[in-house]
Amino acid sequence: VDDARWELFCRRREAIERERQRLENIWVTPERLPEQDAVAILGQPLSREYNLMQLLRRPGVSYRTLMQIPWLEQTAVADDVAEQVEIQAKYHGYINRQADEIARNLRDEEARLPQELDYAAVRGLSAEAVQKLNRHRPLTLGQAFRIPGITPADISLLRIHLKKRSMYFRQSA
Repeated sequence: VDDARWELFCRRREAIERERQRLENIWVTPERLPEQDAVAILGQPLSREYNLMQLLRRPGVSYRTLMQIPWLEQTAVADDVAEQVEIQAKYHGYINRQADEIARNLRDEEARLPQELDYAAVRGLSAEAVQKLNRHRPLTLGQAFRIPGITPADISLLRIHLKKRSMYFRQSA
């Protein structure tokens, strides 16, 4: 990527973040947004205080309709920036869930498997999974996951088994 294109990307990313922060810092209350305006803009009256990002997460509420709040200070925001802010708001829950899953996978990548682990003792593992794990003897959950035929469900069962086992060893130590 050349310098000009990188600079354009950085400016756009910063503009998106500034607008997102602005919307998170503007609070709307039922007293401040009369019922008829709330219904016209949001499709229903407000029951409590919300920031604009929370309102933007609602189905049927777009960035442009949100900007119709009468007392809201209008700022010049490029269409692509407004679109990205709206996308981030709408997919907020999915993005957070994905980030949590990535963090869990990174922890799993380094979670050590005891070399003496009896895979047949892991409740719920299929005979095929036990056979493959015994054949490869992975050192970590991450390595186990990369064995062909080992499923996410198998990794979950191993994770649960390791947690139970570590709790047992902590209690008996």
